[in-house]
Amino acid sequence: MRRRIVLRGVVLVYVSLLVTVPVGSVFYRAFDRGVAAAWDAVTSPPGLHALWLTVIVAAIAVPLDAVFGVGVALIVSRHRFPGVFLLDALVDIPLALSPVVVGLSLVLVYGVTGWFGRTLAGWGIQVIFSLPGIVMACAAVALPYVVREVLPVLEEIGTDQEQAAATLGARPFTVFRRITLPSIRAGLAYGVTLTTARVLGEFGAVSIVSGNIEGRTQTLTLFIQDSINNLNPVGAYAGSVLLAVLAFCVLGILGTDPKKRRLSWRSTSATSPSSLGTLLPSMASASVSQQDR
Repeated sequence: MRRRIVLRGVVLVYVSLLVTVPVGSVFYRAFDRGVAAAWDAVTSPPGLHALWLTVIVAAIAVPLDAVFGVGVALIVSRHRFPGVFLLDALVDIPLALSPVVVGLSLVLVYGVTGWFGRTLAGWGIQVIFSLPGIVMACAAVALPYVVREVLPVLEEIGTDQEQAAATLGARPFTVFRRITLPSIRAGLAYGVTLTTARVLGEFGAVSIVSGNIEGRTQTLTLFIQDSINNLNPVGAYAGSVLLAVLAFCVLGILGTDPKKRRLSWRSTSATSPSSLGTLLPSMASASVSQQDR
């Protein structure tokens, strides 16, 4: 019993020293000079633009990662071809590489002198130092989260129900909407949560592709860095608090407890036949009516 208490105490102290105390100190220093000073810092034109740009980037990058992440997970789990293992490995590259490397690679490809940058510039499309480049950088570094949360669930539920529905004539989109999507909704929700948190807090890749232009391509993370460089600690602390509040809201709205998530996966797998049961009778009746005709 004493060992358990000591172990819990050590864990709590470790987490407090690593996370709770530093984050709490940021909140304390943000309002050290009063709420009005912090409010003025984040409601300044650069602060409001940084907040608005961060929200826009998250609103674009997160749905893109959700759609393509589910697509990649379906390809890896449901299809076998010579390059499937390579595709599975490529998904983890953003996790292995530094975000700065990801941003630099985007500049080399989509910059003015890049492989595709010259062609796009001739069409009047600017990727680097603009919103498209920031969205691409955030989507690239956050893509693995949806894939790695959805892929284990797809492998666990198997393909029996999907094949049964397809045998009765269900179209692929109907099978995905009625059977596959309800089965992966817990993993997808958690993957979207992690993706959103990563996009909101991305700094390395964004700092390379955005140019950190105040009032144009400056996100909240870049606003914080710019405030530090300009000896504006109130703006840096207030921006950090705002970014933390956004992350907490995301975790509160979309986040789920890992234990509950595992239970929801199991309950989804166990109750998913009910989804199939609602789909198959209608499919069967449709096939019977066609035969009668």
